[in-house]
Amino acid sequence: MKKLMRSGSDKMLGGVCAGVAHYFDMDPTIVRVIWGVLALFYGVSILAYIILLIVAPVSSDY
Repeated sequence: MKKLMRSGSDKMLGGVCAGVAHYFDMDPTIVRVIWGVLALFYGVSILAYIILLIVAPVSSDY
């Protein structure tokens, strides 16, 4: 069973994008670029990032 967790080792700001990338089996750089584009155009991803930063636990496994 997969759980959405922030990365404790592969992080730029809070490890949210790396955690999302690990959850969906993607490259963290792709998730960071998509998240940045969505933040520029819609702004909703900034709120989602802050919520995940607060809610998602930190994992040290990956």
